[in-house]
Amino acid sequence: MIPSVTIPGMLSGAVCPLPGESVVGRVRDHARLRPDAVAVQSGASLMTYRQLWQRTLLVAAALAEAGVGPGDRVALWADRTAQTVAAALAVMALRAAYVPVDPTHPADRIGQIAAAAGPAALVHEGAGGRGELPPVGVPVIDLAHLPAAGPPPPEREPPRAEDIAYVVFTSGSTGPPKGVMVEHGSLANYAAWCGSLVGTGGVGSPLFASLGYDLAMTSLWVPLAQGQRVVTVPGLWDQEALFGARQDLYTFMKLTPSHARFFEALADPPRYDRVTRLLMFGGEGLDPALLTALGSRLDGLRLVNHYGPTETTIGCCAHLFDRTRLPDTPTVPIGVPAWNTRAYVVDEQLRPVPPGQPGELVIAGRAVAAGYLGPAAPGDRFIDERELGGGAGRAYRTGDVVEMRPERVLLHLGRRDDQLKVNGYRVELGELRHHVLSVPGVADAVFDIVRGPVDTLELFVRPVALRSADGLLAEAVHKALAAALPSALVPGAVHLVSEIAVTPNGKRDVAATRHLWARAAPRR
Repeated sequence: MIPSVTIPGMLSGAVCPLPGESVVGRVRDHARLRPDAVAVQSGASLMTYRQLWQRTLLVAAALAEAGVGPGDRVALWADRTAQTVAAALAVMALRAAYVPVDPTHPADRIGQIAAAAGPAALVHEGAGGRGELPPVGVPVIDLAHLPAAGPPPPEREPPRAEDIAYVVFTSGSTGPPKGVMVEHGSLANYAAWCGSLVGTGGVGSPLFASLGYDLAMTSLWVPLAQGQRVVTVPGLWDQEALFGARQDLYTFMKLTPSHARFFEALADPPRYDRVTRLLMFGGEGLDPALLTALGSRLDGLRLVNHYGPTETTIGCCAHLFDRTRLPDTPTVPIGVPAWNTRAYVVDEQLRPVPPGQPGELVIAGRAVAAGYLGPAAPGDRFIDERELGGGAGRAYRTGDVVEMRPERVLLHLGRRDDQLKVNGYRVELGELRHHVLSVPGVADAVFDIVRGPVDTLELFVRPVALRSADGLLAEAVHKALAAALPSALVPGAVHLVSEIAVTPNGKRDVAATRHLWARAAPRR
């Protein structure tokens, strides 16, 4: 329900009807209307929309035979291939939810996700040699062993807007990762809204980020919903594959500011104007200084700053801007809400904050996910929009501090809690501390981000007792984190300190702790 009156501190996105209840229906329509258009390109291999839909139905039939049905979850070994795309569509077509599992994650984390997801089946494409499949105790379908073709199985009842489309696991604030459940209606709303931002010129988008996170879903579901092409790229740092000159420019490319900073440090930084029509930044705050450094290599490009926690379906706000007229603000604004979505700026009691004053950003409406998988836990930020003075429906307290600018766009100012972003990955320090403090001999710990071409985490550890074998403790901490976390979240360095400084109000003081460590350097 959309509020019928204007509420102070609220900014509303456009109210727009959707072209369907699910992205699955959009892909099916493209297969019928434009069957020979390319849907997925992997190197020289091309899969048309007709072929993609036929493969989707075949995989769906295999899943149904294995017992998968509406409301189930299916673990998906998430390689960036056309077969994986078809498998995700197949799961959703059965009104089940796919759970992407990044094959590069440590076995412990993969096991955590598999246990929390409770999948009815696991799908992979010849996973041997690229990570160990978790022992899920359910039917396992190897896409490489399915027949290339067969009689078309009957199409089933299409997904409904309220069905769960996927569950993506993000960093948990109390230790284990949390599964965010996203409905078909929310994904369809996002894909249609984002598609309206990027336009239709060009040839789709490169898919290079891990499918285990929602950062990649913009480059996957937006092109497919628009009937455009997804171009799979082997790796996140593959400069030639990503930025080699193209005869046909991409419709859009999405990357994090850290990604751009990394390539900017190379001897031959990329010319974005020779690769894409639109450049979208997301995952982190966007510093105007980065755009100044990119300079003329952005000439002629449309630019978008994209914002949204996983709990708000990939993205819930965006700001289109011009490089030649950058704002005099610490970061580029995050703009205005998505279609059928509302943004509230509130204080700690959820009361509206006047424009120009900082407050917490709360998102309501179609963008908000259905919640976390499993029973509600203390500290969950999903609330009822009526608590904000709006209509009945879900809302999500982002924990981000914003202000509403005079031109009625939102400016991101930072975090209320200790959640960070590293190279576009969300890091909740509660999870990191949980793993560090489980190592025998560790008394306390604090983390810091070292910004650079590639951001890295540094860890400062206070041992229970300083002793000559402390080097072994640092090694043990690093090994424990590497076994439990994605590589992007493993600290690049573990420093041992005699104390961890605190501020007058009792909070850990990272800068002061670093100073204490540096001052003790001659004695190490």
